[in-house]
Amino acid sequence: RMAESDASVIPTTASSKQLRACLFCSLVKTQAQFESDGCNNCPFLHMQDDSDAIEACTSSSFDGLISMMSPSESWVAKWQKMRGTRSTCVPGVYAISVSGELNKAVASELSRQGYKYNTRDFSKAV
Repeated sequence: RMAESDASVIPTTASSKQLRACLFCSLVKTQAQFESDGCNNCPFLHMQDDSDAIEACTSSSFDGLISMMSPSESWVAKWQKMRGTRSTCVPGVYAISVSGELNKAVASELSRQGYKYNTRDFSKAV
């Protein structure tokens, strides 16, 4: 059973046109949810109350959706290459592939802070 706090990461709209996926972790939420709470997995992206950061760090173009209710035990999280962060990922809805990449300035700053960014865009994978 999901805790009430976990419910905040479940998209609240049925329209996929209103959904966005985090370019760092693939978490899918509505624009309003990103504005209200930022990315629950990636607070270091500072998206809360920052529409420019949301635009730079999320994409409305993504393929497939998966739900992870127990990320620490999920073979799907492992398959999705969640980079050993399965125990810290929040339960929620994730995109299988997210089109686009973080801009170079954001990626460089994350690297300087010790975060390893790997593109979530698997559409070009062979």
